[in-house]
Amino acid sequence: MGEIIDVKKIAEKYREEIKNFIIGRKENDKSAPKAANIIAGDDGGSIYYLNNIINLYNNLGIEYENYKYGNNVKERDLLKIINSLNNDISLQGIMLFMPLPPSINSKTVLNSIWYKKDIDGLTPDNIGRFYSSEKCFIPNTPRAIITILKDSNIKIEGKRAVVIGRSSIVGRPVSELLLKENATVTICHSKTENIRQVSREADILISAVGRPGIIDSSFIKEGAVVIDVGTSSVNGCITGDVNLESVLDKASYVTKVPGGVGSLTTTMLAKNLCEALMENDKNS
Repeated sequence: MGEIIDVKKIAEKYREEIKNFIIGRKENDKSAPKAANIIAGDDGGSIYYLNNIINLYNNLGIEYENYKYGNNVKERDLLKIINSLNNDISLQGIMLFMPLPPSINSKTVLNSIWYKKDIDGLTPDNIGRFYSSEKCFIPNTPRAIITILKDSNIKIEGKRAVVIGRSSIVGRPVSELLLKENATVTICHSKTENIRQVSREADILISAVGRPGIIDSSFIKEGAVVIDVGTSSVNGCITGDVNLESVLDKASYVTKVPGGVGSLTTTMLAKNLCEALMENDKNS
């Protein structure tokens, strides 16, 4: 019988570290980390994510500013506020919530964020630095996945890892991080032939496709570690890619949804913000 990884416990450990870091700064008359959240339109997922981040920031003592716009916001207005925030030395991070309204060129707006404040790690400048192994922000969900594996004492080096999903937000960057940890990595996608057979070769299987319950025991090698990154809404409930009951008999460790990778992702965002503040201290 496999073990469900307690990701919330891992997240709590890092949140305590962040909270103590901020308390220590305040006791020494230093500023707390500060972020700006920019959201435009009425996308339910973005609003839900923003509320989660606000709750986390409030609990940790992180300062923030919210910039909320309607669907009729002009692209130039978003570019103007981002330019102002780029030059604001009092804050270290800018979070732009996607999707933006259809009338906005999302790439143009995202590209305008200075990479040193891109705590989500999604600007082209930051991504280029990431794949070139230069100093940058590591995208939060991939960073959360690697953190879960390491904090669970799961060996990565020398292992065969299979990533199902090739998105630029999760699949590709987590594959790069696994390579940097000396795993042998295969990326599967909708055109992969014999995907079950390929998946059964994995010591570490990561699914990030957003198709509820698609991964069952037929995808799993005996003793494999299974990380579920998928999130879908089924009858009003958040559901992952992995059929948990089906895989638990074969897998050694599994993350669940909800309460899995997502529990740590926002914490990695806060950690990126604190690291930006420390970098500013070194350069000031």
